[in-house]
Amino acid sequence: MEDVGFDFVDVSHSVVEGVVTYPGLPTPVISDYLSREQSRAHYASGTEFHIGRIDMVGNTGTYIDAPFHRYSDGADLASLPLNGIANLDGLVVHIPAEKQREIDESFFQGLQLSGRAVLVHTGWSEHWNTERYYDGHPYLTEGAAIHLRDSGAILVGIDSLNIDNTAGGRRPVHSTLLKAEIPIVEHLTHLDQLPDEGFRFFAVPVKVRGFGSFPVRAFGLISPPQDP
Repeated sequence: MEDVGFDFVDVSHSVVEGVVTYPGLPTPVISDYLSREQSRAHYASGTEFHIGRIDMVGNTGTYIDAPFHRYSDGADLASLPLNGIANLDGLVVHIPAEKQREIDESFFQGLQLSGRAVLVHTGWSEHWNTERYYDGHPYLTEGAAIHLRDSGAILVGIDSLNIDNTAGGRRPVHSTLLKAEIPIVEHLTHLDQLPDEGFRFFAVPVKVRGFGSFPVRAFGLISPPQDP
C-alpha cells in the first residue's frame, strides 16, 4: 500500500481495569470470557483464541454523548450520522486551565466555527487518573454553548472531567448542545499535539441502540503538506 504520509494523533485515554472516569460511577472490570488455555479444547492443536469480557458503564474513558444521553427522544448512538462524528474539519481552541476555569463565549468569538468539530484544549488531561482531575475542572458556560450552537459547530469536545460545571444539578451545556443534536466528547487528551486547524477529527462509538454514551477512539488526521 502506498504511504500517503498522513499523521494520526490519538487524543483518547485507554480504558483499563479499575480506572475512575467520573467519581461515583463503577470502574470497568476486564476479564476473560474464554482464555487462550480454555480455548485449546475447542480447536486443533496449536490453534488458540481469546474472547474478552468487559463490564462498564457507557461513560468510561474518552466517550461521546449522543442526544439520547440527555433527551429520551434524542438520537442514540446507533442513530448518530457518520458525517457528524467522522472526518470532521477540526479546530483546537487553547484555553489553559490555570488561567481560566469558566470558559464563556468570548473565547470563541471571531473564530470560524461553522461545520467544525471544536475541541477545547485546557491541559486538564494531565491530571487524568489522579484525585486532582475530579476537583476544580474547567468547563464551558451556557453562553458558550449557545454561541457554539448558533455559530454552527457540529461537535464539541473538551479535555476535562465534564463540559459542564458539576457544582449543582444543572447541565446547561449538555442541554443546549444535545438538544441541537451536537454530540459532545469528554475526557480528551493530547490536544496539544494537534495543529490549531487543518486536520480531520474522528470520534466514532459502537453502534448501540438505546445507549446515549460510549467510549470512542478519538483521533485527528493530519494531511501532509501540499507541494507549492
